[in-house]
Amino acid sequence: MLTVAALYHFTRFDDPAALRGPLLQLCEAQGIRGTLLLAREGINGTIAGTRQGIDAVLAHIRALPGCADLDWKESGASDMPFGRMKVRLKREIVTMGQPDVDPTAAVGRYVEPGDWNELISAPDVAVIDTRNDYEVGIGTFEGAVDPGTRSFRDFPAWWEKNAHRFHNKRIAMFCTGGIRCEKSTNYLMSQGVEDVFHLKGGILKYLEDVPEQDSKWQGECFVFDKRVSLGHGLRQGRHIMCHACRRPLLPEDRDRPEYEEGVCCHHCVDEYTAEDRARFRERQHQFDLAERRGED
Repeated sequence: MLTVAALYHFTRFDDPAALRGPLLQLCEAQGIRGTLLLAREGINGTIAGTRQGIDAVLAHIRALPGCADLDWKESGASDMPFGRMKVRLKREIVTMGQPDVDPTAAVGRYVEPGDWNELISAPDVAVIDTRNDYEVGIGTFEGAVDPGTRSFRDFPAWWEKNAHRFHNKRIAMFCTGGIRCEKSTNYLMSQGVEDVFHLKGGILKYLEDVPEQDSKWQGECFVFDKRVSLGHGLRQGRHIMCHACRRPLLPEDRDRPEYEEGVCCHHCVDEYTAEDRARFRERQHQFDLAERRGED
């Protein structure tokens, strides 16, 4: 069984580029795969590998400036969920496009998973899912508001149009692992919202800690790797992925007439050009050849 570690940490890196090489070299030496993002505001990503390898990389990250109290969420995978290792330099470790948002200055109040049910059951609390529409589509908390955003960058515009709906409400926000809530709660506070809360450790920590019989979670949680979705106890879910649009699908969706392996699904059948489809078919052909040769 491989260990999968999802992590993020907001801190100030003066020179993220200088951190990239040693981090990538260590990951490759330990056989770690996944993606890590470095920016001046910190680090974010998900990696997978052996217990020993993950421990070595986490120790390296915790030794980076300001990262001593790094927190992360772990789950398991029977097969390697990533194709290769990438360490990328970015403007933001999660893109919101709001230059004045600064989670290192202030964020909403953290709520432990064990206290989350009580908070979101209160009549004066509005629960907002800060994830993308395709993530919300396969699972969310009962009663949560779905902004219907295609990307996290769309959230501020949605809030500006809908803020009036939440007058005199306390706001409880959640996302997969917590990183988007760090920015979204800071953003709401900058907009004058006083009572803002967010789920500590995100959905993943909730699914790990809260017994299924006590849960207010409905469905599965989308994850950005080959496992596609996780359920209670962080068990791998039923979903597969359309490798054209990267949206989650149920196994039975492959029986729909719009589905073509690696080329399109019912979500994206009208979203790409004929040239795109030809390129996707060639890519899928190469994947099939590699699989027959026993390659990753």
